[in-house]
Amino acid sequence: MATKYVYFFGNGKAEGKGDMKNLLGGKGANLAEMTAIGLPVPPGFTITTEVCTEFYKNNRNYPAELKGQVAEQLRQVEELMGRKFGDSGNPLLVSVRSGARASMPGMMDTVLNLGLNDQTVQGVIAKSGDPRFAYDSYRRFIQMYSNVVLNLDGDILEDILEHMKEQRGVRNDTELSADDLKQLVSLFKTRVKEELGREFPEDPQEQLWGAIGAVFGSWMNPRAITYRKLNNIPAEWGTAVNVQSMVYGNMGDDCATGVAFTRNPSTGEKVFFGEFLVNAQGEDVVAGIRTPQPINKAGGDGSLPSMEEVMPACYGQLMQIQDTLERHYRDMQDIEFTIEKSKLYMLQTRNGKRTARAAMKIAVDMVKEGLISDREAVLRVAPEQLDQLLHPSLDPKAPKNVIAKGLPASPGAACGEVVFSADEAEEAAKIGLKVILVRVETSPEDIHGMHAAQGILTARGGMTSHAAVVARGMGKCCVSGCGDIKVEYAGQRFTARNGVVVSKGDIVTLDGSTGEVMLGSVPTVQPELTGDFGQIMEWVDKYRRMKVRTNADTPHDSKVARQFGAEGIGLCRTEHMFFEGERIMAVREMILAADLEGRKRALGKILPMQKGDFIGIFREMKGLPVTIRLLDPPLHEFLPHTDKEIEELSKVMNVQAATLKNKVEFLHEFNPMLGHRGCRLGITFPEIYDMQVQAIMEAACELIKEEGFQIVPEIMIPLVGEVKELGILKASAIRVADEVIGRYGVEVKYLIGTMIELPRAALTADEIAREAEFFSFGTNDLTQTTYGLSRDDAGKFLPYYVEREIYPNDPFVALDQAGVGQLVKMGCEKGRQTRPEIKLGICGEHGGEASSVIFCHKIGLDYVSCSPYRVPIARLAAAHAAIQDELTK
Repeated sequence: MATKYVYFFGNGKAEGKGDMKNLLGGKGANLAEMTAIGLPVPPGFTITTEVCTEFYKNNRNYPAELKGQVAEQLRQVEELMGRKFGDSGNPLLVSVRSGARASMPGMMDTVLNLGLNDQTVQGVIAKSGDPRFAYDSYRRFIQMYSNVVLNLDGDILEDILEHMKEQRGVRNDTELSADDLKQLVSLFKTRVKEELGREFPEDPQEQLWGAIGAVFGSWMNPRAITYRKLNNIPAEWGTAVNVQSMVYGNMGDDCATGVAFTRNPSTGEKVFFGEFLVNAQGEDVVAGIRTPQPINKAGGDGSLPSMEEVMPACYGQLMQIQDTLERHYRDMQDIEFTIEKSKLYMLQTRNGKRTARAAMKIAVDMVKEGLISDREAVLRVAPEQLDQLLHPSLDPKAPKNVIAKGLPASPGAACGEVVFSADEAEEAAKIGLKVILVRVETSPEDIHGMHAAQGILTARGGMTSHAAVVARGMGKCCVSGCGDIKVEYAGQRFTARNGVVVSKGDIVTLDGSTGEVMLGSVPTVQPELTGDFGQIMEWVDKYRRMKVRTNADTPHDSKVARQFGAEGIGLCRTEHMFFEGERIMAVREMILAADLEGRKRALGKILPMQKGDFIGIFREMKGLPVTIRLLDPPLHEFLPHTDKEIEELSKVMNVQAATLKNKVEFLHEFNPMLGHRGCRLGITFPEIYDMQVQAIMEAACELIKEEGFQIVPEIMIPLVGEVKELGILKASAIRVADEVIGRYGVEVKYLIGTMIELPRAALTADEIAREAEFFSFGTNDLTQTTYGLSRDDAGKFLPYYVEREIYPNDPFVALDQAGVGQLVKMGCEKGRQTRPEIKLGICGEHGGEASSVIFCHKIGLDYVSCSPYRVPIARLAAAHAAIQDELTK
């Protein structure tokens, strides 16, 4: 049996199904599903993603059977439509569109009106009786095909169109006459030949296969590659190609095209939400070339008539269909439709991109409506989306200098320097600048700049424009369709209607919830995480198994983390407490002391400061576990480096500057990451760790004695690579801890463990577990020592490695599960062999990255620890992992 590469849909029957997205892509699977449930879908066929895979494996050649299968399915479409592809008297015209299994809005190519040439256009005129419509479709086809298939710069033909509109004194394409459009066709074809040295193809079969090849080819275009990287979509998935009979929204005033969402994608409100244009084709709505009209009265401001008013019968039918689709898919849908001569056709449905706030509301509301379970609601919110909710919004009480207002396309607040190109935005972000990308309208080629920018402002485009849809999917603040501004790329500035001129580098603030554009920066306020967020997180905690702690070094960070649901501290870095004014001087005095007595005197000054910090942290944690890492960085990090700083310190310490300089040079290390740090400091200067253990235990004892807290300090000894190191330091810690406990006369349980951050520690974890009561995997350093990479220096070449797909991800962002992850897994297994009850956690930054958290769940860690603002992300990822476990059992 030959492999089936092409699947037909039409007239209520479909060879594919909605659960075949891996093979048919999202668009193809949903077209088949809509056809099967009886919705009005123009007939067509889907070429599978397997062909895309073969296409790239075989030097862009197709499987031998493909052409015959396409011809057979095209015949079926011709029979249903009563038209023939390429026939001059009664031509069938088709669209050729992409469709990956994951939604990639605007990233790949589309060709509409395919099959038109100088003969078939006459057939269209004869059948429609409308020369203007026929030549409008023809000029659109030449523009699109020349750009997508022949790789002609789109601006070349667009400039000819704009020049003609200027000559005729009109603003919109719809105001050009049939003769104007016929002349445009001739001008376009002449220019194509001038630019490319060959005629525009007249043969419909050549056009069809050119378009199919271009759509498969667009899977590897730069914007699609960028989008896949941003959204972790594997390159091997490939795209399907959908060939579908054309229906026309540009045949007159009883025709239209539109894009809509079954709920508001910004807020999640259960209101049908969208835009449409009379006498237009689909790209007109998305590109923002004309100002779109609201789908209903509720979604407009009264300035433009809605579809509900202009086409009430079609609107009523569309309302029924959108309800059917949402109930069928049990999720908010993003739909595209066309009305041809008052007849409604559905061109696409897919799960709609939405903001984090909308995702929360939609999930909670759908549970209340009985459409989904609370378990499904948890899975509907992506952990990465929560990042949008965990950052400040504009302070409503702050003064604002509003200079313009557009559409509130994607909520949130954004502030930064204005730039006018995607490349500028990307370059600025690389050096740490925050920027606002300002465009007349965005296109898929701007994807990299949209990702790099804090927010996006466009002069044109509606709520369903490219800028709006992509920004919402990214969680970026966006104000679109801001007709109050005029953008001048040449002058690198925009001018507001009130006369204010904003140039490149000037700072503006966007409010994506109101559409306001403000000059300068506006203060922000912290988010309130209640309502739908609180409900979702309640369900999250119901399903997850793994605990989530925080990395916190101050009482304030501890308090913030508790508010976000942290269940303890997994990493308190004591060195961060040493850098304040008085403290740094005492630490330097300790380091530079000539003998043990001098060091002890200096440590005596630091002890009460450390103890005060621990009291504050223990108090905020209210009995939850707190893991405190003893001093980790090399001592030279605390020392002065310039001659001026050394001179100042010499006066404070009453020591010769030359003596101090010699000591600083003596402590210098060529590779401090692998030098005299961590437990090696504790071995050579045991008095440092003794002071820290004393401060920890005195803080715990005082709170237990005076305030009745239940506190179990977890003392973590860093950078152990040999069990003997831990044995020596553990014995010292027990001696100091027991002395303090005896002195206070209270009962305190405490644990002593280690940070596994060296490959040798993971390899010998069974031995280390004889001494350690817990392991905390420090995956930042474990990644450095496993890869042989310095996190501080690798940024110079790591992006290139990821871009070339040598590394699938930056290993400092997402845990390398195949390498570093296997060391963590081995460390867990070996540790439990020796000490079955050993507590296991992770405290590197990977503890707040969703895929890493899921891996930690799979290998059986007790908890992950991450920065305070990532605690909800880790909680949600842990719940996803637990639910997926249940579903696969």
